[in-house]
Amino acid sequence: MPGRGRQGAEARARGGPDGPPGPGGRRCRPSGSTGVRGPQTSGPGGAAGDPPGSGHPPRGRVTLVGGGPGAVDLLTLRAWRALQNADVVVADRLGAVGVLDDLPATTDVVHVGKAPGHHPVPQDEINRIVVARALAGAHVVRLKGGDPFLFGRGGEEMLACREAGIEVEVVPGVTSAVSVPGLAGIPVTHRGTAHGVHIASGHGGLDAAAIAVARENTATLVVLMGVSSLSTIVQQALRAGTDPATPVAIVENGSTPAQRVTRTRLDEAADVATRAGVAAPAVIVIGGVAADGLLGGARDGRLAGAGV
Repeated sequence: MPGRGRQGAEARARGGPDGPPGPGGRRCRPSGSTGVRGPQTSGPGGAAGDPPGSGHPPRGRVTLVGGGPGAVDLLTLRAWRALQNADVVVADRLGAVGVLDDLPATTDVVHVGKAPGHHPVPQDEINRIVVARALAGAHVVRLKGGDPFLFGRGGEEMLACREAGIEVEVVPGVTSAVSVPGLAGIPVTHRGTAHGVHIASGHGGLDAAAIAVARENTATLVVLMGVSSLSTIVQQALRAGTDPATPVAIVENGSTPAQRVTRTRLDEAADVATRAGVAAPAVIVIGGVAADGLLGGARDGRLAGAGV
């Protein structure tokens, strides 16, 4: 899917000082910058109801784009098109960030990525950046890892835009909760093994609903953002009566060349992960579907890049 160039040099000149050149000569702005390229017109008076002759710049619009688990070729076609037609891309640290290299040179990129325990750009500031750029007339694409509405805080960003009278479109993404296990040969549901799937955040451990899923072992428990809390998660599940032999699989860096799968059992999961040096980003799968050899071809899941 080749990039498409767009006219915009004069509009960029009105946007204020640029940051250092990015890939392909594109300028990347620091997260705090709200300089804006020239506005896109959308009819007399602009978008969001500005009356003709009001003197206000036409309002832009925002597209919340799910970037998928990381591989650029897992972006949807709609996501690709939105990125190619963006004036500004506000990008996370994870997801298909490789696509930024293929954007038109006139696209402004603002990096707001977060790492575990390190959030240099708070969510309120991200909201402010997105709203400010759109109010000044830009088409802003908010590029997020996975899907915008699955632990992506996309709902908060949509509310901020709507409160400012900005048009918002959502482009769903391929969520890591299902795609990353799948890439490792782990079906999150499987007839006779798991009739459903429960997706939980691992920040600080599990809630009561997730613990019940682990204990009952009739559905798969998928935990996102849980590596740093794995010891707590294991202890919570064991104390609740979960079978200590319940299979666990941890898939790191899913969909990338660095993908690695570590398989173990629940009561040994924390120790095994520590010895293996398991690190975020990773998806934790707890339940019968995580058993090595479920779909045939048992292998050492700790081999780097293990998959189908």
